Amino acid sequence: MSTLPTWTIILIVLMLASYFVGVSYIGKRGAPYSKTMAGFATARGKVSPWLVGASFAATFASANLYLGLPGLAYQYGISVLWYTLGSFGTAWLGLLLFAKTFWKYQKEKGGVSTLPEWLGKRYNSKTLQILVSILLLFNIYYIVGQNVGLATIFETIIGIPYEWGVVAGVMITIIYIGLGGAFAQIITDAFQGILMSVTSVLIIVSLFWTIGGGFQVFDRMFDQLAAIHPALVSTFSAEGPYDSVPTVLAIQFLMISFVLMPHLLNKILAIETEKELRPFVISSGVHLFFISYLPVFGGFAARILVPGLTEADQALPAYLIEAFPPFIVALMIVGVISAVLSSTDSLYLSITSSIGNDIYLPLVQKTRTKASTINHDHRAVTIAKFSLLLIGATSLYLSINRPESLAMLIQFSFSAIISGVFGPVLLGYFWRKGNQTGAIVSVLTGSLSYLAFTQFNLLPNLYIALFVSSALGFVSMIGASYLSTAAGTKVKVFGKHSA
Repeated sequence: MSTLPTWTIILIVLMLASYFVGVSYIGKRGAPYSKTMAGFATARGKVSPWLVGASFAATFASANLYLGLPGLAYQYGISVLWYTLGSFGTAWLGLLLFAKTFWKYQKEKGGVSTLPEWLGKRYNSKTLQILVSILLLFNIYYIVGQNVGLATIFETIIGIPYEWGVVAGVMITIIYIGLGGAFAQIITDAFQGILMSVTSVLIIVSLFWTIGGGFQVFDRMFDQLAAIHPALVSTFSAEGPYDSVPTVLAIQFLMISFVLMPHLLNKILAIETEKELRPFVISSGVHLFFISYLPVFGGFAARILVPGLTEADQALPAYLIEAFPPFIVALMIVGVISAVLSSTDSLYLSITSSIGNDIYLPLVQKTRTKASTINHDHRAVTIAKFSLLLIGATSLYLSINRPESLAMLIQFSFSAIISGVFGPVLLGYFWRKGNQTGAIVSVLTGSLSYLAFTQFNLLPNLYIALFVSSALGFVSMIGASYLSTAAGTKVKVFGKHSA
């Protein structure tokens, strides 16, 4: 579908090759920090908090905000803005609420490397730690969404067949994560976040010459969308995912709770001192604003300028080709690719770190003896890196058949996790009577009910299903905690932790 000159495609390929060399070098630089499980998973204290904040925003964005949301905007119009509202406003509010308390608790416990370990220590339960780490395997579908987004770019812009685009994306990511762990992931994501912010601003600026109308450009854009179809400028999309007030409220709940996703909370674990939390949060908010709000307008403009696309997820790349000279398109396409890779590497790191840290280490703690000469921490890192190949191969297999909607696949995957961890994490902050029995019941109730709602079409709207299942997990934790205490179950009740 690409209409770019051959020389521009060659330039993009050369830039991507240079990018691959660069991230591989960063991965090599991070190797000394990745010899322990804590270093591989968090690189705590090794990266500036300003860069960690940019990395957080880039990881938050993913192919969903840079390809999936513009694709939905292309299909359903301005109702998609309800999602972008949550992507910055309520999501950053969630970070403000959760970051300090989450960081302080792990500091009190001598440092943790993953969310499952945080929950395991909070509720004194290795079973819970292992259970949540298994739940994180749903992130494989999130990775599939990123693979699809990257392959869509390669196919749309460069003309590389979809299948080869999937292979290229998987190989690039697992190589530098395997080399440098969290250090490589945070550094590369930080620069990707900066590039994505610049690209997002350029998308908005371009509307002044593609849509026109001067300072009335947005009015003119919405008038043209209305001329195509009145539904495109409706507050709610009757035929789409943003169809009612309850759905919009559920989306805001999704965004504030999305901060609880393990691959995002791990960024907080990279902060060494409490003083560094402020620049981290400020940097996260600034980059979230640009990355979350602006790319979706490329989807609106594409509906006007490039009607009739066969795949809605091609909307933003198609718009860039229409809006900019080929050389600038080349630079911006690398920015869009950065959006995809920035989440993919975090997801790989989150899953594989959890396999080593939260499945292997808790299991061997019951069997190892003081006289053992095995360095289990070193072995956990080896297992994590080996599992990187396994997870990469699994995501490659699942990505070959393109899903119908990139955004919906991604939202299904992270909603299954959020619905399970929402109760234990939130109540772990504010409720001193929560115990391990309640936490385990909550994880099972929340995640299993979400699967039941979606797979049996009981609540077909993914956002409503997330809200209801998370609420069930929340309530079930309170009930199970009280019942187990009343029944005489031996539990360890933790003190209250304030932000």
